[in-house]
Amino acid sequence: MPYTAVSNNSIKLLSEKNVKKYVLPSYNLENSFIRQIKLKNTDKQRAVYKIKCGKNSYCLKKIFYTVHDLLFIYSAVEWWYRNEINVPKILPTNNGSRFVNYRNMLFILTPWIDGRKCDYDNESDFIKMGINMANMHIVSKKFYPIPGSAIRHNNKILYNSVNLHLNNLLNFSNLAFNYKTSFSKIYLQYFNIALKLAKMACNAALTIDNNNLSRSLCHLDYVNKNIIFDENEDIWVIDFDNCKTDYCAHDIGYSLRRFLKRTSTNWNIKLTIQWLNSYNIINSLNIDDLKYVFVYLVFPQSYWKVSKNYFNSIHENNKYSIKLLEKSVNNLDAQLNFAYEFKNFIESKFKTSLY
Repeated sequence: MPYTAVSNNSIKLLSEKNVKKYVLPSYNLENSFIRQIKLKNTDKQRAVYKIKCGKNSYCLKKIFYTVHDLLFIYSAVEWWYRNEINVPKILPTNNGSRFVNYRNMLFILTPWIDGRKCDYDNESDFIKMGINMANMHIVSKKFYPIPGSAIRHNNKILYNSVNLHLNNLLNFSNLAFNYKTSFSKIYLQYFNIALKLAKMACNAALTIDNNNLSRSLCHLDYVNKNIIFDENEDIWVIDFDNCKTDYCAHDIGYSLRRFLKRTSTNWNIKLTIQWLNSYNIINSLNIDDLKYVFVYLVFPQSYWKVSKNYFNSIHENNKYSIKLLEKSVNNLDAQLNFAYEFKNFIESKFKTSLY
């Protein structure tokens, strides 16, 4: 079953009144208080509700993916739950189903996790994130989903995409010389720094032995909005829409890049190494794992992405694109310094050249 197409009718169906009348009875919660927390009306339409019943609170979520994907996610959550990772368990309906199907829209129910969002400016929170991810990875190396689940895994070779993106940057520089727009001028002003970063990433990616990369079940959206600290300061992980079997380094890279792009923690090599060392105590990373993280963090992703969107549809006076580009180049110097220091860290740790 594909995700539901967006329509005004489906938005009406997602009203608190309709959800309370047609979805909550499947959980014996029809007399509960319901409040819509979020409605994302895109092709992948999502909605989140907080359900209050006496002293208990629940999270009801309208999902956008297929039943087969849901079975994979259910398997992942159950696996982590049974291995003592704090995750909100997907609760069964009255008839034992893992979801409710209302007008071809799928809903799942979990306990509501009360607490505070992980604070990236709190060093203790940040390090605990790394330790918890290591625990999630190490207990799920032998994960397998229940029958009927979608196959969600990644075996892609990182070099292929990084090399393609490097060539994109070179092509964009030729276009920038020809078009001479305001965007092009800014692009060319920072091109040499971006090119250095891209070449460093590409050189490292070329030497990665894919067969040596550590694999496990991965969250793949392991960022502060999905990390909750409860009243006892225990760490909880929520929102498993993107999870799949993947390289541990991919999960790490995605998580760290979000942290490093922020203004207050911008390309902080000291905290990055501290995070990786804390992770490594629990789940040891080999040189190929760290090369993968290096490539993921060092390639100038924002600069490439903004430029790709612009040069694929030239708009000379596109102020929004210019604003995005200016934001992406703001810290390229800091990212380059980070790249050199991270390279030195890996080479020192393994007593060998990175590439």
